[in-house]
Amino acid sequence: MAKYYDVHPDNPQPRSIAQVAESIRSGALVAYPTDSCYALGCQLGSCDGVDRIRSIRALDARHHFTLVCQDFAQLGQFVQIDNDVFRAIKASTPGSYTFILPATREVPRMLQHPKKKTVGVRIPDHVVTQALLAELGEPLLSSTLLLPGEEEPLTQGWEIKDRLEHQVDAVIDSGECGTEPTTVVDFSGGEAEIVRYGAGDPTRFE
Repeated sequence: MAKYYDVHPDNPQPRSIAQVAESIRSGALVAYPTDSCYALGCQLGSCDGVDRIRSIRALDARHHFTLVCQDFAQLGQFVQIDNDVFRAIKASTPGSYTFILPATREVPRMLQHPKKKTVGVRIPDHVVTQALLAELGEPLLSSTLLLPGEEEPLTQGWEIKDRLEHQVDAVIDSGECGTEPTTVVDFSGGEAEIVRYGAGDPTRFE
């Protein structure tokens, strides 16, 4: 049964955030809010977490998982970035973007695209997510909480708890989230290629 955390959107309670972070370190799969929509998240090296996200979302092996990072310094440990790409991403973060880039050796093989050896990364502009990442001290392995056969992600914490009561371990509710996933920009070929239009303004990458 999923634990439910009612967290203030502007001043998240440190005790609740610490409890969620500790559960993630212990292998929990959590549903949490971001600056675009709700996401599923687990610890970076959790094979069980990856399997559970794939099961909930009915994902195949080609799906790009996302490393949700606290800041640019953390992001830089997990992807290879040249100077031009660095400037473009730096100017757009934090924000509602996911960037696909070549993965470094720090990224577990199971998270990389099987052929391209790439991974998605993002830095969210959301108080609660940032508090959780700061407490956790490492990126969250994440995927948009979009259920199979549904066109829009779930937006309410209580609804997520009702729907996924026995499939996730914790739900953070800090009020209604948006319904639009991030804009996804693929930099793995050196040039910006928008592969999904979403919450982030795409014009700077067109």
